[in-house]
Amino acid sequence: MTPEPDIQTGEETDARHAAKMAKKKAARDEIMATKSGEKGLVIVHTGAGKGKSSSAFGMIVRCVAHGLPCAVVQFIKGAWDTGERRLLTGHFGDLCQFHAMGEGFTWETQDRARDIAAARAGWDKAKELIRDPALRMVVLDEINIALRYDYLDIAEVVEFLTTQKPPMTHVVLTGRNAKDELIEIADLVTEMTLVKHPFRSGIKAQAGVEF
Repeated sequence: MTPEPDIQTGEETDARHAAKMAKKKAARDEIMATKSGEKGLVIVHTGAGKGKSSSAFGMIVRCVAHGLPCAVVQFIKGAWDTGERRLLTGHFGDLCQFHAMGEGFTWETQDRARDIAAARAGWDKAKELIRDPALRMVVLDEINIALRYDYLDIAEVVEFLTTQKPPMTHVVLTGRNAKDELIEIADLVTEMTLVKHPFRSGIKAQAGVEF
C-alpha cells in the first residue's frame, strides 16, 4: 500500500523553519561567545579574478565611515586617474592618506631600474605609514606585483610585517600571485577566481568598473 504523501500546512512549514533557525542561532551564539579578541590583521587579496583592489578599497571606506584614520599606497596604478583616488582625496583627505607611488605596469615603463626605484619609494612610504599607530588600516595596493617581479625583497616585507607592525594596525596587500611566504604569515587570505571577464570579448577597462 502506497503511503500517503506528507503534506504540511503553511503554519507547520513556518514552525519547522523557525525551530531550525533557532537551533542554528543557538549554535552560532555559542561559537561567537568564544570570539572576544581583537588584533591588527595582515590581509591578502590575490588571485586572477577581479575584485582584489575593489575589496580593499571597500574596507578603507568602512574605516572612513567609522572615523578611523587610514592610508593607501598604490604600487602599480599610481599613474591612473581612478575613482577611488578621486573620492578619497576629494572628500575624505582628513581621514585617509592616499599615496600614488607607481608609474604603471612594467610593460608600460619598460625600465626595470625605474620600476624598482618606484617600488622602493612605495615601500619606504608604506613602512612609514604602517609604523604610525594612529592609522587603523594601511592598504598596499598591487604590492604583490612588485614582489612577484622581485622589485622588493619578500623576506624584508615579511620581517617588517611580523616584527614592526603595531598590534592593532590592519595591513591589506593586494595583487595576483601572492608569494607563499606572505600567505604563510597572513591572518586572512582571499583568492579571487576568474570565471569570466569581458576583456576576453573585446571590452576595454571602463570607468566605475576597473578604475
